[in-house]
Amino acid sequence: MTTTITPTATRTTSRAAGVGLWTLQVLLAAVYAFSAYGKLTAEAQNVAGFEAMGLGAPGMYIIGLLELAGAIAMFVPVLTGLAATCFVALMIGAVTLTWMVGGGALVAIPATVGVVAAVVAWGRRDSTRRLVARLSR
Repeated sequence: MTTTITPTATRTTSRAAGVGLWTLQVLLAAVYAFSAYGKLTAEAQNVAGFEAMGLGAPGMYIIGLLELAGAIAMFVPVLTGLAATCFVALMIGAVTLTWMVGGGALVAIPATVGVVAAVVAWGRRDSTRRLVARLSR
């Protein structure tokens, strides 16, 4: 008896991975859009937090704009991998600053978001490679 592997099994796995990545992308977009809103509207808690970190209002607005741009990029397939990679870098900074300001358990929030961003960045690495190749021509 000969066993053959059907293409359907491969497609199902790829489809499940694609659905999983899109789900994480929507989740990241929601998290970053919500976070950006608080920064761009200068909510008191955000203003106080950025003052405590020494970044002030300019830092708050810059990070808010970066978060909003990244949230939008989660829905642009050619930009998703790059945006997720940038989110990883942003979350490394957020973890570091949160830790330095004495965040303790609060470090878990940016760390978790960073891990989700890393999963998306890894899953979309081929689109990032294609984008970099296209831009380097």
